Amino acid sequence: MKIKDNYMLRKVADTFVVVPVGEAVAEFNGMINLNEVGAFLWRQLESETTFESVLQAVLAEYEVDESVAKADLERFVKELEEANLIV
Repeated sequence: MKIKDNYMLRKVADTFVVVPVGEAVAEFNGMINLNEVGAFLWRQLESETTFESVLQAVLAEYEVDESVAKADLERFVKELEEANLIV
C-alpha cells in the first residue's frame, strides 16, 4: 500500500496538513489536518510498504500497546481508502 502521488505533507505552525497538488487537485478538494502520529503514519505510507511494516515502525517509535496501535492504524488506513488517497 502507498499514498497516491500528488499529495504533499506540510507542517504549518504546530499542525501537519496534507494538500493535493497537480492532477490531484481535481480529485480532492480541500486539505487534511494530521497530528504528529498521523504525520508519522503518512510518511511511512509515502513509499510502498505493508501494513505490518508500518505497524512495526509505530511500535518502534512510540510506547503503545500493539493492539491499540493496530486498531488505530486500521482506522487510519480505512479513512485513507475511503478518501481514495491510498493504493
